[in-house]
Amino acid sequence: MSAPTHSRPHPAASGGVVNLLPWWALALPTLAFITLLVLILNPVDAHAAGGDPAITHLVERVQQLIAR
Repeated sequence: MSAPTHSRPHPAASGGVVNLLPWWALALPTLAFITLLVLILNPVDAHAAGGDPAITHLVERVQQLIAR
């Protein structure tokens, strides 16, 4: 027994439709990234419960390299 086949609809013309992102779709992730980066680079402001000395040393080295 054969099933009826349906033809595919024609694809929409790529004419005047433009998908634009709202301003906050780029601004919010950027703000979150910058905030986390500042907290990583300034561990004094982060108020961590207890830090691994190796991580603290790594952050200090990164700060020294960026300051150059």
